[in-house]
Amino acid sequence: MGMKYDFDKIIDRTGTHAMSLEGYEDYLFGETEGLDIKYPPEDMIRMWVADMEFETSVAIVNSLRQRIDHGIFGYTQRKGAAYISAFAQWTKERYDWSLNTDHLVSAKGVIPVLYKLINYTCKPHGSVLITTPSYAFFKHAADYNKVPLIKSDLINNRGHYTMDYEDIAYKIAHHNVSLFILCHPHNPTGRVWMEDELKKLTDLCLENDVFIIADEIHCDIVRNGVRFRPLASLYPDSDKIITCMAPSKTFNLAGFMFANVVIPNNTLRERWNSDHLPIENPLSLTAAHAAYAAGHDWLHQMNLYLDKNFVFASDYLKVHLPQAIHSIPAATYLMWIDLSAYFQKEENLTLFFANKAGVLLEGGDMFVDNADGFIRLNLACPRSKVEEGLKRICAAINAKSS
Repeated sequence: MGMKYDFDKIIDRTGTHAMSLEGYEDYLFGETEGLDIKYPPEDMIRMWVADMEFETSVAIVNSLRQRIDHGIFGYTQRKGAAYISAFAQWTKERYDWSLNTDHLVSAKGVIPVLYKLINYTCKPHGSVLITTPSYAFFKHAADYNKVPLIKSDLINNRGHYTMDYEDIAYKIAHHNVSLFILCHPHNPTGRVWMEDELKKLTDLCLENDVFIIADEIHCDIVRNGVRFRPLASLYPDSDKIITCMAPSKTFNLAGFMFANVVIPNNTLRERWNSDHLPIENPLSLTAAHAAYAAGHDWLHQMNLYLDKNFVFASDYLKVHLPQAIHSIPAATYLMWIDLSAYFQKEENLTLFFANKAGVLLEGGDMFVDNADGFIRLNLACPRSKVEEGLKRICAAINAKSS
């Protein structure tokens, strides 16, 4: 093991144009009335947007410094064998997935991929199927393309979520579904779908000529002992499964806007390439390469730190909010908590906790459907911030209930 990283370090992001600190009002509240935050901006606890309050790996920072010192930042391509080899080795070592690198393209992020590929895959009058609760941009991408969105509610058994295969089969058969968007690991619940679950779903899709986009952006952030399997690794001969991965969530590099997309279907991949200039931000490419080549140690330590954050948060909630239903997720740095015992269904929880607790988080109404009474907490922050955020959340609820 290399250097020891300090994930307890408090970092002031003021002046960096951080969305978590300076750009949250429109995204979280929009035209919402009743915003009356009594905490000054510097005292707000940020537990909402999915980036981290951790410094990234020193290996990445040093690679960026070296690239900057070069002094030339001209047109840059991702076709270098070194980067492709580093990413392929990453997927082989971590997931035993030998991807076909001829199928690998890059994108400015997973969201832009969704916006494009919905258009490519949805035949005339086709629709997109998702499970709910869902990352909101799955819906936004369908709406942007004017493609009908079909929803299948996940089954919630006291915090453990499963897919409703009978409902999914019905909706594929009766709603002209062309594309299923799979979130794996799942955001916001943190489920890592097991092999039998993935096969049940995929067989339904392939039997009905339905493409699958597997958004696997959270795949590297798993609890100790949890194994992640890329969906495409289970179906190496299928050209209907598109895989999206990125260093952004894993290494706190979201601002670099860089993602890996594996498109085995020749027609779709050729269309993608014809629509995209093969040009990358040179610093994005440098950061991604360094992450996959030298980021294992940092990621291992970060995941262990997250494991302890989740145990701390779970224990704290059991004592101070005993009616909150939650579980430690198998993956992601996001905790999905059912607070419906404490609130009316129509309560705007994002607004409540901003006003009453000075905590920025996302309420269930921001996750498309099947999420009333829930909040999503980002625990990728120093333990002291996790503790303070939970203390304020619990105090606000208990004050309301007293």
